[in-house]
Amino acid sequence: MEFSAVNTIWVLVGAALVFFMQAGFAMVEAGFTRAKNAGNIIMKNLMDFCIGTPVFWLVGFGIMFGAGNGFFGQIGGIASEANYGTAMTPDGVPFWAFLIFQTVFCATAATIVSGAMAERTKFLSYCIYSLIISLVVYPVSGHWIWGGGWLSQLGFHDFAGSAAVHMVGGVAAFIGALILGPRIGKYDKNGKPKAIPGHNLTIGALGVFILWFCWFGFNGCSTVSMEGEAIVTAGKIFVTTNLAAAVATCTVMIITWVRYKKPDVSMSLNGTLAGLVAITAGCDTVSPTSAAIIGILAGFVVVFGIEFVDKVLKVDDPVGAVGVHGLNGLFGTLAVGLFSDGTGTEWKGLFTGGGFHLLGIQILGIICVIAWVAVTMTIVFQVLKHTIGLRVPAEEEIAGLDIVEHGIASSYAGFSVHDNVGLVPAPMTGVTKVSTGTASATQAPAEVSPSEGSQGTHKLTKVVIVTRQNKLEEFMHAMNAIGVTGVTVTNVLGCGVQKGASAYYRGVEMDMSLLPKVKIEIVVSAVPVQTVIDTAKTVLYTGQIGDGKLFVYDIENVVKIRTGEEGFDALQDTQ
Repeated sequence: MEFSAVNTIWVLVGAALVFFMQAGFAMVEAGFTRAKNAGNIIMKNLMDFCIGTPVFWLVGFGIMFGAGNGFFGQIGGIASEANYGTAMTPDGVPFWAFLIFQTVFCATAATIVSGAMAERTKFLSYCIYSLIISLVVYPVSGHWIWGGGWLSQLGFHDFAGSAAVHMVGGVAAFIGALILGPRIGKYDKNGKPKAIPGHNLTIGALGVFILWFCWFGFNGCSTVSMEGEAIVTAGKIFVTTNLAAAVATCTVMIITWVRYKKPDVSMSLNGTLAGLVAITAGCDTVSPTSAAIIGILAGFVVVFGIEFVDKVLKVDDPVGAVGVHGLNGLFGTLAVGLFSDGTGTEWKGLFTGGGFHLLGIQILGIICVIAWVAVTMTIVFQVLKHTIGLRVPAEEEIAGLDIVEHGIASSYAGFSVHDNVGLVPAPMTGVTKVSTGTASATQAPAEVSPSEGSQGTHKLTKVVIVTRQNKLEEFMHAMNAIGVTGVTVTNVLGCGVQKGASAYYRGVEMDMSLLPKVKIEIVVSAVPVQTVIDTAKTVLYTGQIGDGKLFVYDIENVVKIRTGEEGFDALQDTQ
């Protein structure tokens, strides 16, 4: 076989660009989630590629490109030219260049799921999922579409992977997030969604720009050639890819400006990715005008799709992966049957004079790929859920996966990072007055006179508690029960005389570990101080190092700025 230097270089450049998309996904997912989980996000994206590479080499490549039948390839050993030949390789491209090109696409499909299942998934369970999707789930549907399988024989067209990569990843993301359940604090008791903002939009935006840049390799280099007409096709693909992304972003900006009264930054970033996903299937076979129309429609799909998943289906997807990759992967595949100009296909689309034939094939492919991924991933996630467990315990989720799963107090060592969402429960209401008589530590006594100071004034006392983050909600409800309604909560880092639990960085023990805690400040007068102390001790006690400490101070005076009231009166609710 005679090799082409230009084609080989083109494929290898594409492989490098698609690999760099892992960095883009990592930045998007880390930026759109909370700081306490950033290390976990990075680790999952890293392992998607590092697990996917060997399993695709060992088994997945054979399933996808082996000479089997229309539904399943043939595993002929590890991926090598000796075992599989060169029948599936592009003209002039060596086997090894083709292998690495296909490997990075496989890893991309796997990593889409990470964002949808972020902030509450066991790391071990995620690694097992990542292995299985790269081992068999992606390769089987990939065989149907790109490996000479039955869909490709029918004329199904998915040039660079709207269905094969993005819809597969998006469907798996939806199934995983559905089975996993929402993050703590995402929905109130009535099922209304609550916003949990990401900690760093700057990093998220950097990730989107990286992905946009790399998408020129994802789509453009999928020509796997830069000879003859492929040169023209590659130029057209660059134009259609860029147009769809830009127009989709503008569309989302306008939609959110109208709906939310301000142009939404994070949703606009999702809009960029939505346009890129939607154009991927048909980037070679649609005109620039059609690409712009696809971008407009992708903008609507992503905004209303994300809202539907979040508000109607009640599926918690922190980064919008289902709307971006799942729904727009579906739409992009469908768009081929609507807008194809006949390039690279036997038929034109419905709106370009080709009738319903190509559209029907695209719909059939969509249904079958969704069914395959939905069934297999439901089985995988359910088995994981009922064996080793899919989700971390509530207290670990609240503390953050970085400290629990990876032993790092913060991914931002040396920086002050606040997580002010999901820790504090809804405002306390229905407070009962303090009463006389005996009661348990978390029950309100009947009415009692406020404590009096030495000069007949009501005594003011400040109670400060430093304790575990995961105990906050329970503590707040206990305070509500005894009549305490004024509470200030601050996220802090600290350690006691034990100097924190042993922690290691690169295998070396650190001298002192400042652990994330909450500091709770309460000023009381009507409620007996001892009641507050006893309740706190009851609720916060675990018997383990890290339960925290309680400090009691005398307060000289309190002034309510709005009314000018002072002392005991300043602590009362006067409306």
